[in-house]
Amino acid sequence: MAPEPATPESGDADIAKAFQEIARGEQAASAMENQLTALEQKIDALLASAEAPGASAGSSAAAAPQSDGDVSTTEKR
Repeated sequence: MAPEPATPESGDADIAKAFQEIARGEQAASAMENQLTALEQKIDALLASAEAPGASAGSSAAAAPQSDGDVSTTEKR
């Protein structure tokens, strides 16, 4: 059985369907780009807050050990 020959009407319908599918793909791509842009902005804000001076109070305390006034036992006089 041979396939039916394409008529101009069926060709136009196929082209219209293809363009609709392309349009849906473009809409999906645009939505994903918007979501990625929003995520990128959130990441940039988080990085900026982490890099800001004094942003992390715990990091300066960990870098400089606090002394309670006791002399170290390894220190000789």
